[in-house]
Amino acid sequence: MSRRATVDDIHATARAMPHVTVERPEKNPVYQVGGKSFVFFRTPRPDAVDPDTGERYDDVVVIWVASEGDKQALLQDDRLPFFTTSHFDGHPSVLLRASRVGEMERDELVEVVEEAWLARASERRGRTWLASRGLEP
Repeated sequence: MSRRATVDDIHATARAMPHVTVERPEKNPVYQVGGKSFVFFRTPRPDAVDPDTGERYDDVVVIWVASEGDKQALLQDDRLPFFTTSHFDGHPSVLLRASRVGEMERDELVEVVEEAWLARASERRGRTWLASRGLEP
């Protein structure tokens, strides 16, 4: 039986992927593979604000996706708390508030983070990781 996701699941999954480095690990970590970010916790910005109070969200996580189609699939799934802002138009990523991570199943979140890693890892690293899991590249 699956359980609800937590912010710790984001960190644990990102750190568990091969060849990952972490910039700013104490605050607003940026998880990278081959020098390319695939998950990062961003600082409050004017493009993501509470619609009722106008206050900037201080818990936004940016997660890369492989394509615009993948981005739209995540954004259009009403079960999932992903969102975007005009600042990210044309950018291969979705946004997620850490305070809403619990609305997802852990397995769903793990898959999204793993897919983010695959979207940014080199082809060779991606093939190697998929093969280690018995999956086709």
